[in-house]
Amino acid sequence: MDKAKIRLSQEEAELVVNAEWILTKNAILVKANHLLGELQSGQQAYLQSYLPVLPPEVMQVSAKISKGENYKGLPYLVLDYPRYFEKENQFAIRSMFWWGNFFSITLQLSGIYKDKYAAAIERSFDRLQQEDFFIGVSTDQWEHHFEAGNYCSLQEYDARSFSHHIHDKEFLKLAKRFPLAHWNEAGDLLLASFSSVIKCLVA
Repeated sequence: MDKAKIRLSQEEAELVVNAEWILTKNAILVKANHLLGELQSGQQAYLQSYLPVLPPEVMQVSAKISKGENYKGLPYLVLDYPRYFEKENQFAIRSMFWWGNFFSITLQLSGIYKDKYAAAIERSFDRLQQEDFFIGVSTDQWEHHFEAGNYCSLQEYDARSFSHHIHDKEFLKLAKRFPLAHWNEAGDLLLASFSSVIKCLVA
């Protein structure tokens, strides 16, 4: 047996006998789940005014909150609403809590939905830029971190380069993040950004 691989550091030895920090972590995740559930209710109410202009198949799929323990080693919760995933044709607005990092909201479009909304999103460039949105630049649409190579601030784009990006990429991701220090306001911040995303689809 390789004792070096199983030997605990001083910090690890202190944590392994302390159940309270795991119980606290679990309580925080329950609260994050409630936060996303309340956000979904607010999103659903907001969308009542936009039902005639959104794809009916997208609105027929129920909301889903997913959770996991290991996105880059850390727990996360994701609310997808509205959501529609069909091979190359995807429409989703994803609200995410990622432990130790941020809350975020992401518009993810591909296929017929990217084509349908491209022009409206182009017209919304100034507002999206002013509201500090980021654009996905990775070839992997399932990465959600904001490190270089995955997202780029729209502050670094102009309207022309933004348009080229929309038309050149197979998928489009627009996202905004909020520090976890804003926990108490996170529901309102995410709902406001959700509103911005919907408005840019119907601009």
